[in-house]
Amino acid sequence: MQPITLYSHPIGPNPWKVAIILSALRIPYETIMVDFTEVKKEPYVSLCPNGRLPTIVDPNKNMTLWESGAIVNYLIETYDPSHQLSYDTSPERHQLQQWLHFQVSGQGPYYGQLGWFRRQPEQVAQAIERYMAEIRRVMSVLDRVLTDREWLVGARMQTSPLFPGRIWCRWWSGTSAWCRN
Repeated sequence: MQPITLYSHPIGPNPWKVAIILSALRIPYETIMVDFTEVKKEPYVSLCPNGRLPTIVDPNKNMTLWESGAIVNYLIETYDPSHQLSYDTSPERHQLQQWLHFQVSGQGPYYGQLGWFRRQPEQVAQAIERYMAEIRRVMSVLDRVLTDREWLVGARMQTSPLFPGRIWCRWWSGTSAWCRN
């Protein structure tokens, strides 16, 4: 198998989601780091017209794909036939998708917005407070679910719960135990 190319950045969380899945499935890959100042320019926008990270190029299937959730789904569907990180049973398969969608649409954007507002020279306290409140709310959802069980779905690690941001785990007891797993 030829290595998949992962376009990444050291501090962006979304490429790390993909790297975790690639590593967990023992898929060979190489990483090309792209500076945030270059993602909206050629040659990168030829790969990802949205100008965001991550993107993968899979020479084995002649596939170029961007958006972390789509990449995770592709890697699982293509390279996890034994369901190490996924399920082929219902309701688990659908619940796994539920949590993946929760992460990419209801959790990740709040982290991104908070990070953006915190890096601005002029701090907008109201925006920072709003995104902090949303992160707390989202983490409390995870914590509430994880209070009485070890994993979000089933009895083992899977794809969707890899992405809450470990730094936030220490403040919620259920989520903290899950992060250690």
